[in-house]
Amino acid sequence: MTKKRKVALTVAAAGAAAWAGSKMLSKPEGRTTVPALDYDVPIILAHRGGAGLAPENTMAAFERAAGLGVHGFEIDVHLTKDEEVIVFHDDTLERTTDLDGRPGDYTLAELEEADFGYHHPGEDGSYPFRGKAGGAVPLRKLLEDFPHMLVNIDMKDAPDTYEGGLLPSKLWRVIEEADARHRVVVTSFHDSQIDRFNLYARNQIALGAGEQEVRRAYLAFASGFGHLYQPKADVFQIPVRSGMFPLDLPPFIRFLGRLNIPVHYWTINDRSAMERLIAAGAKGIITDRPDLAAGLAGGPEEEPGQTDQYPDS
Repeated sequence: MTKKRKVALTVAAAGAAAWAGSKMLSKPEGRTTVPALDYDVPIILAHRGGAGLAPENTMAAFERAAGLGVHGFEIDVHLTKDEEVIVFHDDTLERTTDLDGRPGDYTLAELEEADFGYHHPGEDGSYPFRGKAGGAVPLRKLLEDFPHMLVNIDMKDAPDTYEGGLLPSKLWRVIEEADARHRVVVTSFHDSQIDRFNLYARNQIALGAGEQEVRRAYLAFASGFGHLYQPKADVFQIPVRSGMFPLDLPPFIRFLGRLNIPVHYWTINDRSAMERLIAAGAKGIITDRPDLAAGLAGGPEEEPGQTDQYPDS
């Protein structure tokens, strides 16, 4: 046996021993079920109110999606100049409204008077929503007008901005005053922003996973050391792929499921893709086209004799 082969075998044996030892000592704890995520069937969330059917983040969109029977909305929020929380996605206003600049450059009153359907065309390429969709929707109004809807809230203002520094506390106050703690999920791409929000919420609100948390979970799963993973999130709302990594693998969904973490996928605008993800174990579909999700239901399924590419960590 060559020296290199001996070294390789020694390293492999050490790695196996470390894995076995960590498996024996580790006691992974799943998340406790929170009211907002206590449901028995896969749910449909209208992305920005159903951006494929009406101007995104407007009452026209939310009302239409609600009429289609969705379980809730997936929204983003920003802070205005006068420190009100509004429903809006972009960091700038030009793409969807008749204004320019940032949401934080305007007061709530000014944004409510704006035209948030200005750039939303009809099927024939015309712009039927100009002057008809209304302006900014305050988060408080959305929660009050749809008291039975689950609302997933993504904090968009970055934590290193003035608005981002205030947003977690302002958001908590709106949720508390609207008595909506039992039916919202709060998340951000920035894990630090989620942590900052939870300083106010104190685990009373369902928390989504930030980018770092998703990466941490996937690496633990794919490496075989999933038994060492201790989750910080109550739900994963993720795309089907991140770079070169597929996030829609049934074993990955089951890995999170054993930790009592449901997985919601965005943004899924194809009926067959919705059905495939639900069959794989997804508990939620986030879509611009809630009309395509009518009657959608199902559960985890596997083909006979199917084997996992990854071990159940």
